[in-house]
Amino acid sequence: MKVGVSGAAGRMGRTVIETAADRDDVEVAFGVDVDTDTDADVPLVTPDEVAGAVREHDPAAVVDFTVPESTADLAEVCAAEGVALVVGTTGLEESHLSVVQEASGATPVLKATNFSRGVQAFLRALGPALEALPGYDLELMETHHNGKRDAPSGTAKTILEAVAEHRDFETVYGREGIQPREEGEGEVGVMVRRAGNVRGEHEVMLADNDEVLTLTHRAEDRAVFAEGALDAAVWLAGRDPGWYTFGDVIDDQ
Repeated sequence: MKVGVSGAAGRMGRTVIETAADRDDVEVAFGVDVDTDTDADVPLVTPDEVAGAVREHDPAAVVDFTVPESTADLAEVCAAEGVALVVGTTGLEESHLSVVQEASGATPVLKATNFSRGVQAFLRALGPALEALPGYDLELMETHHNGKRDAPSGTAKTILEAVAEHRDFETVYGREGIQPREEGEGEVGVMVRRAGNVRGEHEVMLADNDEVLTLTHRAEDRAVFAEGALDAAVWLAGRDPGWYTFGDVIDDQ
């Protein structure tokens, strides 16, 4: 199955291309990036040339790891050309997200903040933990490489969305000065670290009653996310237009 990779010169784009080269079920037909001089091992086009590349190579899906503005533009092209779109870009604001969601009316779109199967297991374990430990203090910490643009990470925001299904809370980003914690479940602290080449680490801590429970996920290689994104592309291709999640991929396997 042929795919395109948007953001081909970036950390994740390069990893997706390298990962696809070791698989028998997908082939990267072309890459998209503002820097077409990069050695990407696949034909490269600029964002302005995406529509032509889609028509020339006829991919079943495009995998996107770029920036919000580029994602929105790509979604419009995929909708017009009827090509499935897998979005891994995080930090989308409402204006970008609305464009991507609109595209799902014309073509299948799968958006995920994280393509790790382990993170899916993490999210599914979190609900029962929260239900079993009502009233326990909850803190969330995430760590990524020093070049990551958005903070907190998209995965951290997804974790907070999962928490919100079980309790009402206010988010506190970091702590400074005299800042005692509110009693009960009304507060979730979020700590963000950016250092080195950390691929991605997320930890939820639940503490009370003289005990501490932690749920932790650590990605040790970006190929974890690349494999998941390619799995999503293979699963999504040929499906009806609509809005899909990586959880849908996991549930169907």
